[in-house]
Amino acid sequence: MCGIIGIIGKGNENVVGKIIHGLEKLEYRGYDSAGIAVVCDGKLSRLRAAGKLRNLIAKIESNKLSGTVGIGHTRWATHGKATENNAHPMMTKDVALVHNGIIENYRELKFELQKDGYVFSTETDTEVVAVFLQREIDKGNSPREAFKNALSAIEGSYAFAAIFSMLPETIMVAKNRSPLVVGFGSNMCIASDASAISAECKEVVYLNDGDYAEITENNASFFDKNFQPVMRKRFTVSEDSIDSGKGEYAHFMLKEIMEQPSAIRKTILHNRINADILNGVSRILILACGTSYHAGLVARYWFEKFLRIPTNVEIASEYRYRSPIIEDNTLVFAITQSGETIDTLEALEYVRKHSNAKVAAIANVKNSAISRAADMIFYTEAGVEVGVASTKAFTAQLVVLAAVAFCKSEFFLQELQNVPTACEEALRLFENIKPVAERIKEARSAIYLGRDLLYPIALEGALKLKEISYIHAEGFAAGEMKHGPIALIDDNVPVICLCPHNELFEKTASNIAVALARGKNVIVFTDAEGSKLLPDEVTKIILPNICSEFVPILYSVPLQLLAYYTALIRGEDVDKPRNLAKSVTVE
Repeated sequence: MCGIIGIIGKGNENVVGKIIHGLEKLEYRGYDSAGIAVVCDGKLSRLRAAGKLRNLIAKIESNKLSGTVGIGHTRWATHGKATENNAHPMMTKDVALVHNGIIENYRELKFELQKDGYVFSTETDTEVVAVFLQREIDKGNSPREAFKNALSAIEGSYAFAAIFSMLPETIMVAKNRSPLVVGFGSNMCIASDASAISAECKEVVYLNDGDYAEITENNASFFDKNFQPVMRKRFTVSEDSIDSGKGEYAHFMLKEIMEQPSAIRKTILHNRINADILNGVSRILILACGTSYHAGLVARYWFEKFLRIPTNVEIASEYRYRSPIIEDNTLVFAITQSGETIDTLEALEYVRKHSNAKVAAIANVKNSAISRAADMIFYTEAGVEVGVASTKAFTAQLVVLAAVAFCKSEFFLQELQNVPTACEEALRLFENIKPVAERIKEARSAIYLGRDLLYPIALEGALKLKEISYIHAEGFAAGEMKHGPIALIDDNVPVICLCPHNELFEKTASNIAVALARGKNVIVFTDAEGSKLLPDEVTKIILPNICSEFVPILYSVPLQLLAYYTALIRGEDVDKPRNLAKSVTVE
């Protein structure tokens, strides 16, 4: 959510083009407006635009914007509509500011500033911070003193970057519960995501919560929450964190779907789990949101069936609000693709405050916040995932969780090695899936059904469809269809069933028959044996045979393709669906 970038050019270099390039790298995070501010010869200049980044680029080209120090922003609206007036940077006479996060006490601060005679022109919480800084400067404070006073007054989450007319060679930043990095390289940079500045910087510092920093042309000074000077470790920007482009593919999402066999192989190779991780563990707790939550639901079946350890899976955004009880002998898994998901980080903080439980994190981004908050970190080796709808990161999460679940079974670990090849076969089914996408493209709603390990995959398949095609879709446990969802079924509501030939085949086949009696649009993902036993009236997508415990990984792949082609046929923006963000860093 929201993207921040700032660059200080060396040798009076105009940084506007490089800031725009960085904003393009941040588009995947999700946004609805964009803006840039620069300081040149002691004067601030700003341009903003609602909508896509190309609208801002057009304004820059017609206005010939230029500056040697600048900040840019892609905004995902929280406070105030997605308009140009509400776009960042916020700017006053002497300050330009960009912000990710939410200022929780902005109303009180705004009222205080209005009493002092300051006027506001936007609906945002961020403008309050810019005006606060301006007031402090009007009082005669230095930019550093102004920032210190603002940070002391603010409550909430934030990543700030500010430039000042009276300090034209410096960018000031601060961070709390929202990601921010400082980059060292051909130019000094700051960003919400290291990938945005990878072209300029090969080393970065990940700011801690409460940190404040001042960046100049050749250096950066870091301060802790008490404004005491501190040293912060530099990390090399790995090649895996650099987006390599779409290559031959029309969309990042399709590229990432096709990369899954490789991502799965790499994740298996790098995640041989030692069974010692389970020593003394009598309960497992999984915290996650969205697609990662669905991965956790699959893991619950594995953990309880094979490890015989009671497992709870909790929606991270809800978890801490019900004051849950956590036993010290619990092993907690926090799952997040970005490693920066604020809801998961907050749930993890609750665990830390209320127990001595061990915490393991699963993430796709090296050196992300979750890796610093956990006792141990397991990385999904999926590489950069740009498409907002998660694909390869999801199946890689399942692989890590499977490596934990079967850490004591050489048989299943060997069977896991067969999954990438099966996924390669599934990816060749795209020509079979395209006609199904054509059939459901006009649907107002869709129902996904699965049993046991495939119930969470029904949830995930439905999520993918609604995320990018905007067709309302819901996943259900197949046995629950008769308890309400059956009322929705008619000829215009496709029913998508996951039905491999396993011990639950007959039960799921009965659910398919019930659906078929009420609607003609029934699509079944099955295997060769299951296909022989299902009625000819249903549309069948035949997947390869695989060890039954790993069907969740395999069956995820064609459901992703179905969502992709449906959205494509409908003419939707597959990689950047409306209202969604790749990395959710606000509550």
